[in-house]
Amino acid sequence: MCILMSLAGVKVINTMKGPGAIGPYSQAVLVDWTIYISVQIGMDASSGKLVPGRVAAETKQVLTNMGEILKAAGCDFTNVGKATVFLADVSDLNTVNKIYKECFKSNFPAYQVAALPKGAGIEIEAVAA
Repeated sequence: MCILMSLAGVKVINTMKGPGAIGPYSQAVLVDWTIYISVQIGMDASSGKLVPGRVAAETKQVLTNMGEILKAAGCDFTNVGKATVFLADVSDLNTVNKIYKECFKSNFPAYQVAALPKGAGIEIEAVAA
């Protein structure tokens, strides 16, 4: 189920097939023709917990979650114009890239950061139009 709410020209996109926000933010918002997808971690929508298996399993779950949010907005991965990959450990980049290529067919920007929510090993954000 997709929920779209209009807030002064901004449509909030939420789907029960993706994990709920763990803070005061929406899964995604649509402004004009651009969709801003909140960062996703490898959290299972039904349990609210990170999937076991660390970065490989989390990457698959992140992309599954993102795919569900894109579907709720009437889009798919071909609509994504920008994605940023945040890694707790940049040495996981090769593992992420192998899985990432299953959904995306272009470059994979990645950045190392100190910590991610819930001890996650990966976090990805995207903008789609």
